[in-house]
Amino acid sequence: MGLSVRAYAQHRGVSHTAVAKAIKAGRISVEPDGTIDPAKADAQWARNTLPSQSLNIGAKKPAAKVETGGVSTPVSTPPLETRAAAPDYQTSRAIREAYAARLAKLEFEERTGKLINADEVKVKYFNLARLLRDRIQQIPRKVAPQIVAAVVAQPDQRVVEDLLMEAIREALEELSR
Repeated sequence: MGLSVRAYAQHRGVSHTAVAKAIKAGRISVEPDGTIDPAKADAQWARNTLPSQSLNIGAKKPAAKVETGGVSTPVSTPPLETRAAAPDYQTSRAIREAYAARLAKLEFEERTGKLINADEVKVKYFNLARLLRDRIQQIPRKVAPQIVAAVVAQPDQRVVEDLLMEAIREALEELSR
């Protein structure tokens, strides 16, 4: 049994313009004959209306049912049931606030120096790796004459290892500064 806009407004304890606005905004739907199914519309109203818009939360609904009137209100947007399933306002707001809090935390950590830009890190480590590669590639040219002189004077593997280890240690110390 459908109700007219005015009858549904009386049922909800709101003005008929509030109901008309809810229909126009697609928060509640009307039946094909232009009436409003109160049970279905109550559920849609609760799900799709912002809490700040529900000023008559404590208002009592009349106990008596009102006869249907054939008032038809044009709907400019499709009812929410025909749109893709979307979360209700409170859920959407909670999701938005959770992401806003995450972004605020990231911004705070970035400003306090706990986080740095990933692209900057990649560039710095690429340049450091290139310096390390260049410095290690220079070791053979630098140490080869010393190795030849050490092998000629005293053919001992330990002397060659010591020369190479010293050159590697110097290269790494240079990069650590």
